[in-house]
Amino acid sequence: MAEIRDIKFGRSNERPREARPRRLAAIVAADIAGYSRLMELDEEATHARVKRIERDLIEPSIAEHHGTLVKTTGDGFIAIFDSPVEAVRFGIVIQQNMVGRNALLPKHHRIEYRIGVNLGDVIIEADDIYGDGVNIASRLEGIADPGQVYISSGIYEQVKNKLVCGYESLGDRKVKNITEPVRVYRVLADPVAFHEHRKRREVILIFLLSLTLLVIASGALWYLLLQPYGKLGKQASAPALRPVEIPNVPSSPAPAVKQSAPLTPPSSAPAPSTPQAAPQPQSAPLVTPAVKQATPQPQSASSATPATQPASAVREPEVNAIRGGSFIMGSNDDVTERPTHQVTIKPFAIGKYPTTVREWNECAAAKVCGFVATGRDDTPVTNVSWSDAKQFVAWLAGATGKAYRLPSEAEWEYSARGGTQSKYWWGDQFEPGNANCKNCTDIATSEQPVKVGSFKPNPFGLYEMGGGVDQWVEDCWHKNYQGAPADGSPWVEGECPSHVIRSGSWKNDARYVRPSNRDNYDTNVRYPTHGFRVALSP
Repeated sequence: MAEIRDIKFGRSNERPREARPRRLAAIVAADIAGYSRLMELDEEATHARVKRIERDLIEPSIAEHHGTLVKTTGDGFIAIFDSPVEAVRFGIVIQQNMVGRNALLPKHHRIEYRIGVNLGDVIIEADDIYGDGVNIASRLEGIADPGQVYISSGIYEQVKNKLVCGYESLGDRKVKNITEPVRVYRVLADPVAFHEHRKRREVILIFLLSLTLLVIASGALWYLLLQPYGKLGKQASAPALRPVEIPNVPSSPAPAVKQSAPLTPPSSAPAPSTPQAAPQPQSAPLVTPAVKQATPQPQSASSATPATQPASAVREPEVNAIRGGSFIMGSNDDVTERPTHQVTIKPFAIGKYPTTVREWNECAAAKVCGFVATGRDDTPVTNVSWSDAKQFVAWLAGATGKAYRLPSEAEWEYSARGGTQSKYWWGDQFEPGNANCKNCTDIATSEQPVKVGSFKPNPFGLYEMGGGVDQWVEDCWHKNYQGAPADGSPWVEGECPSHVIRSGSWKNDARYVRPSNRDNYDTNVRYPTHGFRVALSP
């Protein structure tokens, strides 16, 4: 006998789920290139590494860029962001961080993500998202090279003038299960790589143009060489007549005789040769002044040598000496700034301004710093990772023989306060015009901060110790001050994944320019608002 069942939607105590609305989102799809091969090499170690990356890098970075992790797929993940700019920034952060993590690993053991980003309409369920927008992001991820971020034209139009990076158009691509071709762009996270890529394209275009001109010239030459042979019978008489007319020009033979006549007497008559030899001593004095003019050149070269030696020892940043003292570090405004505690600072010196583009590019010219900075020479260098800043101070210390370094977090706050204990160095109330921050000044927000020294100095004579650019310090990141040193030394512990940044930037609001404000970022990742200033030990 057949069993009669009560057909219900889902479980007996569960109501049918309501349809969720659609929304526009920036979708990020990522997977690990060669995941199966990595699992074959060492299944347990690979699984542990992937989970650690998800826990320490992927999930915190998604939250930091205001996104939502939709799901993980074993060898990848899908996330959505409200902002296309934040979605692309997230992709860049992941890829640059993975470069640092993979630096010491053999190539066949590296975990490299392929990332695709698309702007599309999606249906959001409790544990997944659906729609063509998701499919396109997944297809972009599938065609991306390991370690690269590929974006669709919809994302490109939203971010093309808002990030410090370049984009390479890869043309229209036909992707699986999508009717229309998708225009694809590759993100060039490093501006130097972008300029090098553009130069390569220019070289290729010049080569192709030169090749085209060469082909045209060869064709023309071939035509000119073969044309007389093809019409030799018809044109043989014409060339014979034309040369005959040329010698008949009356004045042409006479100059030929006059020119040949002076050539014979010097060779036949010895007397004229003697007068010509006599003026040679007269020409010798003409050489002598030249020698006399040349002789001061070694002197000027030798005098220039001492001048070039300081230049080769680089132009040192301008620093202000800071007297030692004690102060109360931290505040009760944020949990990361607690507990407040007394710190004693030893005398040292710190940069009067943040490190500038000019100063950075001297390091780049020495082939030590990793990229050539763009922008005006007198603006702060930006898009610098903590590792980049450490490279610069190490190069500066070696070139000058002085103990240049990054300041500790305590030294930075002591200097930023300028001997005060108020909320800002000028008082407890914010005053517009004292810092380069968002909505803090009449200066329009741009893609770069204004030149150094544009705002008032604090009581220690230091500029932009709040606003301008975020500034790296030596310390590893700790979520609060529990256990922090009381002697002003940096709080470090081996290799730490993130370091402290201070000051806030021209794109942050006024609460970021407080001397006690602190934040952190990944050690090996560059960001468009990050810079630094140097410190100098006595």
